[in-house]
Amino acid sequence: MIGARRGPGKGDRAHAILGAVPELLSSLAAPLAARLVARGDTVAVSESSTGGLIAAALLSIPGASKYFMGGGVIYTLGARRALLTLPDEAVKGIRSSTEAAALINARTIRERLGTTWAIGETGAAGPTGNRYGDAAGHTCVAVVGPVERARTIETRRSDREANMWAFTRAALDLLAECLADAEPRP
Repeated sequence: MIGARRGPGKGDRAHAILGAVPELLSSLAAPLAARLVARGDTVAVSESSTGGLIAAALLSIPGASKYFMGGGVIYTLGARRALLTLPDEAVKGIRSSTEAAALINARTIRERLGTTWAIGETGAAGPTGNRYGDAAGHTCVAVVGPVERARTIETRRSDREANMWAFTRAALDLLAECLADAEPRP
């Protein structure tokens, strides 16, 4: 049993680790997973400053292969070129860590994996800002599919891990909003 007292040792360590986790990944994604499965929809993820937490949340639900097709942590220019196979010309004049960049990444991963939906995220988790002039706690998230939206999030915090969790929640909330606003599937 998680958190049960068994004296010093592994049980205490597990309790301490679970106590440090802001939210269980499955609690973030369970309602989304149910909606995606009910609609017969699929999703892909292109994330950056969340470091894979968006995908991890979506994959934490048993049966995730029914709706999660894949994704990547697109953290560098090299990753964008290799994993998204986005040529430099495709993003000419579009600065990273913007809604436009998040939309391009989401559109690209959706196209590459042939999904109904895609999430794109790009930002600066901290503790410092990024080289584009954005402060720590800045990210842009986008959802592309039957409904398309992008949003800028500013936490005004330098705590890297707290920002990663906040960005993940924001991305999943935006997907939930888009799913709610989408036409029902036949």
